[in-house]
Amino acid sequence: MIARRSPVELDRLRVANALVAAVLAELSRLVAPGITTEELDAVAERQIREAGAVPAFKGYLGYPSTLCASLNDAVVHGIPTAIPLADGDIISLDMGVVLDGFYGDSAITVPVGQISDRAAELLRVTRESLDLAIVQVRVDGHLSDIGHAVQRHVEAHGFSVVREFVGHGIGTKLHEEPQIPNYGVPGHGPQLASGMVLAIEPMVNIGKPAVKILGDKWTAVTRDGSLSAHFEHTVVVTDVGPEVLTRPDAESDERGTGPAAAVLESASLVRG
Repeated sequence: MIARRSPVELDRLRVANALVAAVLAELSRLVAPGITTEELDAVAERQIREAGAVPAFKGYLGYPSTLCASLNDAVVHGIPTAIPLADGDIISLDMGVVLDGFYGDSAITVPVGQISDRAAELLRVTRESLDLAIVQVRVDGHLSDIGHAVQRHVEAHGFSVVREFVGHGIGTKLHEEPQIPNYGVPGHGPQLASGMVLAIEPMVNIGKPAVKILGDKWTAVTRDGSLSAHFEHTVVVTDVGPEVLTRPDAESDERGTGPAAAVLESASLVRG
C-alpha cells in the first residue's frame, strides 16, 4: 500500500528534506582535490545533529556512516574513507535524515576538479534523466512512466541504467512502498495520487548496467569498471504537479539566503 500524506505530514517532510538539501549543498561546495570523504562525512553528521536531526543511514542495517560516498566506478553505498579525492574523480554523495519522525533523502554526483568530457556528459545526462522522471510525477500517471522516462533518455545517450537498485516511497520510514525502477514500459503499475511521496534516484553507468558488491558488503561498483553517477530527489505528487522537496534554490543559495542558508542558520542559532 502506498501512503498518502496529510498536509501536516507533508510540512514535516518539507523540513526534513530541506535539511538534506542544505547539507548536500554545503558538501558540494567543499568537494575539491585533497579532501577525504571521511571529512565530508564528519561535516554532514555535525550539521545534521546541530539542526536537531539524526542521520538516517548511520546504523541502518549496520551501515557505519552518515554519508554514502561512492567514488568513480562505485554506484551506491560507498563507505567514506581517508583517501583524498583527486582531480578528475567524480563522487556521489547520498544522504538521509530523520527529523520529527519523518525522513529526508537525496543524492548528488559532484565533479572533483577538472573531469573528462565523457564524465561531464554522464553527470549531465543522469541529472537530466531525473528531471524528466520528475515531470512524470502527476496525479493519475503511472509509476512505470517515471522509470521509462529515465531509461529512454539515458539509453539515447549511449549509457545504461542500473537494474539492481531502485527508488522508493519515503515518509515515516526510509524505504516505503512503492519501489521505483529506473526502467520499464510506460503506462503500467499503480496510478499516482496526491499526497504520495517518492524518492526517485537514477543510477547510470557509462558502460554496461551490471554491478557487484565489494568485500565490505556495502559498496556496489560497476562490473566493467566504468564510471557511474547517481542523482536523487524526494518528490510529492500534488494536484498541480510535482513538488520537489530536495531542490535548493540555486540563485538564493548563491546569495546565502536560500534553503541551505536558512536551515544552517537555524542550526547556528540553536547552538547559541
